[in-house]
Amino acid sequence: MKRVYNFNAGPAALPFAVLQRAQEEFLNFKDSGMALMELSHRSKEYDQVHEKAISDLKELYHIPDDYEVLFLQGGASLQFAMIPMNFLPENKIANYSLTGTWSEKALAEAEKFGKTAIISSSKESKYNHIPDSSELIPTDDAAYVHITSNNTIYGTQWSDYPDLGNIPLIADMSSDILSKEIDIRKFDMIYAGAQKNLGPSGVTVVILKKDLLKNIPSEIPTLLNYQTHVKNNSLYNTPPTFSIYILSLVLDWVREQGGVSAIERINNEKAELLYNCIDQSNGFYKAHAQVGSRSKMNVTFTLPTEQLTKDFLAQSKELGFVGLGGHRSIGGCRASIYNAVPLESCVALVNFMKDFRYRN
Repeated sequence: MKRVYNFNAGPAALPFAVLQRAQEEFLNFKDSGMALMELSHRSKEYDQVHEKAISDLKELYHIPDDYEVLFLQGGASLQFAMIPMNFLPENKIANYSLTGTWSEKALAEAEKFGKTAIISSSKESKYNHIPDSSELIPTDDAAYVHITSNNTIYGTQWSDYPDLGNIPLIADMSSDILSKEIDIRKFDMIYAGAQKNLGPSGVTVVILKKDLLKNIPSEIPTLLNYQTHVKNNSLYNTPPTFSIYILSLVLDWVREQGGVSAIERINNEKAELLYNCIDQSNGFYKAHAQVGSRSKMNVTFTLPTEQLTKDFLAQSKELGFVGLGGHRSIGGCRASIYNAVPLESCVALVNFMKDFRYRN
C-alpha cells in the first residue's frame, strides 16, 4: 500500500490505526448490516457513538461539568459569526488579538454585528510573533476577548494565556486543540474545526461554559443559537455522523498513546527536531516565527532563493513528502506536524533537509 509523508495543513494526517479500524467497520457497523453513514442519527447505534465522543473528549481534556461540548457544522468560519451574534450586545465591545489571517477573518465577521476593538497585534511584523499576554488590556465594557491559539499560516502559537478576570476568553483552537495539556477553566469558550487534530473535515467542536448561555438574544436564528444545540445535545438537525464517528476513533487513539500529556511530549520532540535543523543550518533555512512564539503544529521556514524553494518542494515530492508548500499568502515552506504525524515522518524530513542543504 502506498503511504506518503503527510504534512498537509488541513485536512491533515489521521492516525493509521484509526483509518484501519474505520475500514474494518465500514460496511457493517456494529453488526447493523449498514455503514455508519447509512444509519439514522436517532438510532441506538449512532447514539452510542455520539455520547461516547462527548464523554471521551470531556475525560481526555479534563472538561469541568459546568461546560458543554457541542458538535456543530460550518467550520471555525461559521463560529466567527456565531460568537458575536450570541455574545456581543449593543452596549459592549468585542476585543480581538490579531496574530494572523484567521484572527483577521474572525474580527471582520464580528464587525458586522457590533462594536469591536483590536487590543493587540503583531501584524506590523508580518505576524512573526505572539504579543505578550500582558499586552492584552481589554477595553471598558468588553463583551469578550478572542484569540487564535495557533496560527497555521505564519507558524506561531500562544505558549501561555491571559488572565482576564471576569471577562470571557474565547479561543479558536482549530490547529492545536488536544495537542497539549491546557487548563480549560482559563477559557469561557474553545472552538475548533476537527480537520487538523481531531478527525476529518465536517465537524466543529465547541467547548462552552454554561454561564455564557444566560443572555443570548432570543431573535437569533434557531440554528445559529448555541442554546438550540445545547438543549438538543447537538442533534437539532442531522449532525455530520461519519465525521463524529472518526473523531471518536481519534479520541480512542489518543487514549491508547497515553493521553494528551503523552501526545504533548511527542509533539515537543517533533518540533524540536525540525527547529534544531533550521537553526543549525547557518541561515540556509530560516524560521518565520520568532523564538518564543514558534508553533509546535506548523513549522514555517524559507530558503535563500525562490528557485531553491521550488527545487526543495519538487525533490521532496518525488520522495513522498506531501504538503510542504507554504501558504499562498506568504510562500516559503511549511511542515504541519499535527498529532497524527508520526515522529518517523519528521525524522525523514530532517534527513532530507540536511541532504538538500549539503547538495546546494
